[in-house]
Amino acid sequence: MHSHEFAKVWSRIAKDYKLHMEQGLAPSLTEAQLTVLEVLEERRRMKPSDFIPYLATSPAAVTMLLDRMEKNRLIIRERDERDRRIVWVSISTIGRQEMQRGIQVRNEYLNQMLNRISSHNQQLLVYLLGKVGTMPREVG
Repeated sequence: MHSHEFAKVWSRIAKDYKLHMEQGLAPSLTEAQLTVLEVLEERRRMKPSDFIPYLATSPAAVTMLLDRMEKNRLIIRERDERDRRIVWVSISTIGRQEMQRGIQVRNEYLNQMLNRISSHNQQLLVYLLGKVGTMPREVG
């Protein structure tokens, strides 16, 4: 088994990625906000509770995140016309611009990392990580 070596490499990559994203996205965006913007770009509009599976966090944390995003004009919140209890979240023009900047920051980092290996090995890496990432979780 190579779990110890894998853990060390994975930890280093995750730490480097997180640091790069924090620095590259600052001061107007966080990684979680980028995730929200990307999902909104794809889905057009969502209810706040719809973000929970994408962010793996609590409803209260999602609300606080959306509050900050609305304050920074990254998103727009609107009440449903037929059911005032429902709030719809959509991406703003500023949010779309910040999302594109965030994607560029991420892609530059990942391209820099992946360009160290051949195209064939990049495909193999993505394939193998996909296999590892879809392993069934043991309930313990």
